Parts: sequence; structure tokens; C-alpha cells
Amino acid sequence: MTKKTVFQAHSIGFSARSGLAALFASVVALIGLTVAAPTFAADKTIKVGIISGEDEDVWRVVKVEAAKKGLTIETVVFNDYTQPNDALEHGEVDANAFQHQPYLDNQAKTHGYHIVRVGYTGVWPIGLYTKKYKSVADLPKGAVIGVPNDPSNEGRALRVLQNEGVIKLKDGTGILATTADIVANPKSVEIKELDAGIVGRSIDDLDAAVVNTDWALKSGLSPKDRIAQEPVADNPYRNFIAVKQGSENQDWVKRLVASYQNDIVKAEFDKVYKGTGISAY
Repeated sequence: MTKKTVFQAHSIGFSARSGLAALFASVVALIGLTVAAPTFAADKTIKVGIISGEDEDVWRVVKVEAAKKGLTIETVVFNDYTQPNDALEHGEVDANAFQHQPYLDNQAKTHGYHIVRVGYTGVWPIGLYTKKYKSVADLPKGAVIGVPNDPSNEGRALRVLQNEGVIKLKDGTGILATTADIVANPKSVEIKELDAGIVGRSIDDLDAAVVNTDWALKSGLSPKDRIAQEPVADNPYRNFIAVKQGSENQDWVKRLVASYQNDIVKAEFDKVYKGTGISAY
């Protein structure tokens, strides 16, 4: 073999080795990129409908947790219960978080909404409040008692009154009970049906009122004003995050629920609601 031939052989070997080295480096780089890649899908921005007030503080923390998962949340704040489901149904928001199942069931039946539950948030036991009396037994004959006027919460309020012996509902009455279902009223109390957001604020003009806990806080009512409360165990009124039917299995929904259901958000929830609301997941 001539010197030239030997040189060419070495050159070919060197080129092959260089090529293999370059290929190896490319594979390592590719593996490195694969390992570093996030486990979630591409970043996404969603709109979530919530009710104004304390929940805004909780969702500020949820937003931070969501950002860690590649999810940007824009909260859309509503002032009453009738708006968030309509906004979700018509695509103005991607999710909402404000309601319990009996309320959604009634809304779906009434308006034909296609909305499903995807993850629980908290429960706020509804209570009977008064500024005038120390106990249920102290309520006078003919007392005027306010209750929320939306179907699910009115039935819930009437059950609180039944549990305390103020009224009796006919047997077999479901969770959507109304004043027409009252079959006994030993104190002849007057039930005054008011908007859920107003009933607590009307407490000075009433003898007592059954008020949702979140609205009780907004109305300046405190636990010392509460003379009765529904049971917490097996409570069917746990609130939840909801989305439009057909979206429930999407990746961003799982990330949204996980962004709420964690210890960091729970700590803020407990701080904000001071024990009046209870995490329910």
C-alpha cells in the first residue's frame, strides 16, 4: 500500500468517526430536549366565570398554580347566580365555578344548558340568621323569615326550617321544595322569597333569614348571628368547577381542576372563608 493509499484510508476512518460523533451528539441533544419538555400540552388561555367577593381572592392563587401548568386563567366576575351558566353555554367563558348540583340540574332543566361538573371546590352550609333572637325557639308567632327564591336554594332553606321544627314539608318532597309543599306551620311564620343576594342584606327588616354562607359574609353577617345550620355530613350542595358538555376530558380541564385542588389553594380558601366554607374535594 502506498503512502497516499494509507493516508486516504485514515482520512476515511476519521470522516466516519466524525460522522458518528456528530450523530451521537445530535441524539444526545434530542434526548435532552425530550427530557426537558413539559408533560402538559401547549400553553392555553381560558376564561373562568366566578362570583364577585371572597372567591376572587381564592382564584388569584389558583391562577398562580395554573401558570405552573402552562394554563393562563382570566377570571370573569359576575354579580349574581343567573349569569355564569348562560355565559358558559354560549361560549363567553370556558368554565365556571360557583354552583352545586341541585342548582345546575334545575338550570339545565329550565334553560336546556349542556353543562357538566368536573371537579369539586367547597361547600358552604346554609344557615338561619337573625339579629333579633338568640335561638329558633325564640322566634315569635307570625315571624317573617326570608329565604332565597331560586328553586334549589329555596328548597334547601325550607329543609333547614323543617329540621328546626319551624315548618313541615309534605312527605316525599324533593330538594326543589317550595312554600306550596308546607303542610304544617305551627308558628304561622311568613316565608318571604327574595333573591339570594338580597335576602341577607334584608335581615334588619326580617325576623330571620336563611342565607347562603357566601352571601352571609357579603351581607356582614357572622356566625354569632346564626341560630341554625344544615348538616355538613353527606351534604349534596358541594360547589364545583363546570364546563360545557364535550369538554370534560380535555387536557386543559384536568389542569384547571388540579390548579384548584391542592394544599396551596386550600390554605388560601381557609384564610378567606374563615371556616364558613369547607374544602370539598
